[in-house]
Amino acid sequence: MTPRVAFLGPPGTFTEEALLSQPDLAAGELVPIRSIAEVISAVEHGDTDLAVVPIENAIEGSVNITLDTLGFDADPTLLIQREVVLSISLNLCAKPGAALSDIKAVVSMPHAVAQCREWLASKLPGVEVVAANSTAEAAQQVARARGSGRAAISTSLAAHLYGLEILAADVEDHPENQTRFVVLGRGLPPRTGHDKTSVVVFQSQDRPGSLLAILQEFAARAVNLTKLESRPTKRGLGHYCFFIDCEGHISDELVADVLRNLKAKHNVKFLGSYPVASEGAVGEARRKAAGKAWRVATAWVDELRSQVKE
Repeated sequence: MTPRVAFLGPPGTFTEEALLSQPDLAAGELVPIRSIAEVISAVEHGDTDLAVVPIENAIEGSVNITLDTLGFDADPTLLIQREVVLSISLNLCAKPGAALSDIKAVVSMPHAVAQCREWLASKLPGVEVVAANSTAEAAQQVARARGSGRAAISTSLAAHLYGLEILAADVEDHPENQTRFVVLGRGLPPRTGHDKTSVVVFQSQDRPGSLLAILQEFAARAVNLTKLESRPTKRGLGHYCFFIDCEGHISDELVADVLRNLKAKHNVKFLGSYPVASEGAVGEARRKAAGKAWRVATAWVDELRSQVKE
């Protein structure tokens, strides 16, 4: 059956480009949706089978609306199925015939604008910045606007789709610009050996060393963290939770043991175990070695416990 795949639209977004890089997703019925929260809601309520949303950018960091929706609002059965990493090239797009000197306002998604702060300050100082839900929506708005005084920070695909010209290419401030996207759906993907596990840990109580105690659960088992970020829990000042990504799959004994210990002491929301976008053997070798040591130690303890007299 052809899956229905929701993504941050309209057509021409970086999210669509990330989706199209995955042959199985590209072959599905694609459903563009206007906002990240609505994209996640579509798969959560069964309107689509899968959803693709941005979660992290190399320059600007996490996409907070994605983190907060997954961490606080989404159904716990909605899990990350895989991640997709896309190299990002931002372009200033305007109506045909417009010149850079004509531009009085720039439209784009706030996350995209933030990636071009230095370029805008240098080339278009004092320009008005107008927020849009996505880079493609920004291109749509510019295409529909009267006159040629507006430009969009958008994709080359969106410029083509909406009849705009690229006034300036690669306007991002840092050349090594990548965005990480996640595919959301139901169920757990099988272990591949190159996996990542994501959780949210809510502290049971705020006390000195509580974060250190959480991190020691991973360190004691040689489970490497790939991301650690605190976010407010929306329950008042000073209340924070931790979004954690680590190497490995919940099928790995060490990762399962970490989660077991965390769950026994804190409120933990599991976001998924899924294939990473790029493969690497170092983490897998380290987990195998640590896992073998853990199994030997477990067998030793079991043997000792078997000797206890009734």
